[in-house]
Amino acid sequence: MKPFIYETMYILRPDLIEEQVEQAITKYKEMLQEQGAYKLEIQHRGKRRLAYEISGHREGTYIQMNYQGPPTQIAVLERAMRLSEEVIRYLTIKQEIPKITKTNTQNPSEPVVASVK
Repeated sequence: MKPFIYETMYILRPDLIEEQVEQAITKYKEMLQEQGAYKLEIQHRGKRRLAYEISGHREGTYIQMNYQGPPTQIAVLERAMRLSEEVIRYLTIKQEIPKITKTNTQNPSEPVVASVK
């Protein structure tokens, strides 16, 4: 299977205390690791005002997770978020891993010379 880079952004209810937020982050992180995710990066974006009301909430705590792994892990993660009462919205996007190509046409041993007139 071809590996992909995934980004999942989810919004937690604003009435959760910091300890509950950390527990939710840990729960989803461990769930991804159990499903084979690697290069897992988590960014806690903090509490922000929503553009529109979601489930009666005007604010939410934003969490972003970037990771790589098999595509089967997404269904497990999103099902858990859908059934959870602490998550009010989530979104996962997929990107292909970029291929590294040599685009430098200049010989690396040649010095760069600029002329000033």
